Amino acid sequence: MLTRWVPTLVSFAVGAMLAVALLDLLPEAFRRSSDSTGLFATVLGGMVAFFVLEKFALWRHTHAHHPRTSDGRSRAALLILVGDGVHNFVDGVLIAAAFLTDTSLGIVTTLAVIAHEIPQEVGDFMVLLHGGYSRTRALALNLLASLTAVAGGVAGYLVLDRATAALPYALALAAASFIYVAVADLIPDLHRQDTTTPAAAQVAMLVAGVAIVFAGQSLLH
Repeated sequence: MLTRWVPTLVSFAVGAMLAVALLDLLPEAFRRSSDSTGLFATVLGGMVAFFVLEKFALWRHTHAHHPRTSDGRSRAALLILVGDGVHNFVDGVLIAAAFLTDTSLGIVTTLAVIAHEIPQEVGDFMVLLHGGYSRTRALALNLLASLTAVAGGVAGYLVLDRATAALPYALALAAASFIYVAVADLIPDLHRQDTTTPAAAQVAMLVAGVAIVFAGQSLLH
């Protein structure tokens, strides 16, 4: 039942994440710093780093099934939990950076993260079920991994509040994260999906994600 909504939620998440990265985070970073080369280098370095992390299964946002291990739980399911915990911690840091920069920017960044987290968490839940976990245990482990975002938010606030010069680079890193996940992971997923969701519906939801972020920014400013 839940899997029927994943393509729709992924399409919306793609639009929201790209809109926040390109219309909010990067413009704000460039307004706060004249070091354009450094900011672009941060975006490039961040995308390369996320690629490397994903290669080592520490930044994996997959919704595919994986073979089981002998004990009934797939190794991939365990990696999902590790990757999800790391990802959520970083998300918490990035949200803290956005709020320290501007409250409205923090709100739209949080909304973009939520828009991405919904389909991701659904996918992770399905992988855990496939790995042999019960529904209750899979839900509890997913919740535990999500709570690392709180730790990341606190850590980000404590560190970045004392290093305001680093804020533009943290925002550039946030943009790199959103762009990488949307372009390297979610969009290919949409192209590969064999579902009844027509291309027009995917495009419509992607545009809706962009429009909602844009409208939210207009109202908040």
